[in-house]
Amino acid sequence: MSSKTNCCRILDSLGINYTLIEYEWDENNLDAITVADKIGFLPEKVCKTLVLCGDIIPYFVVVIPGDQELSLKKAAKATGNKSCSMLPLKDLFAITGYIRGGCSAIGMKKHFPTYIEETILLHDVISVSPGQRGLQILINPYDFVHASMATIANLI
Repeated sequence: MSSKTNCCRILDSLGINYTLIEYEWDENNLDAITVADKIGFLPEKVCKTLVLCGDIIPYFVVVIPGDQELSLKKAAKATGNKSCSMLPLKDLFAITGYIRGGCSAIGMKKHFPTYIEETILLHDVISVSPGQRGLQILINPYDFVHASMATIANLI
């Protein structure tokens, strides 16, 4: 098994329980629906972590169910921005320390304001990336909110 990621170390330090799952991945299929299939989880319980740029808050993170699309309008409203857009992929590693398909709201180079879609809290367990391709963690959504210091919002 791979060494522990920043996310896992932070969860351990907070005493938060999680299960680490390893799966086979490939560069062309990094989406949440594919991950859900590979780990045998419902797509609405596999969360995707997106990094955005706002006109007021320069960078922020949103976490939404894998089978949903982010509403940029709702994201802007929830974060206090007038407008927002996805962070260009070429900037993802420099800003967060993570790469596409392995981005976690926990353990980025710097903590950014984080917003979690409210419907995620309807599940007992969710799956999120701990910051490395080929790994997912299963975690209670309220524990994830606590560890990521997130605000719950309507984002989809």
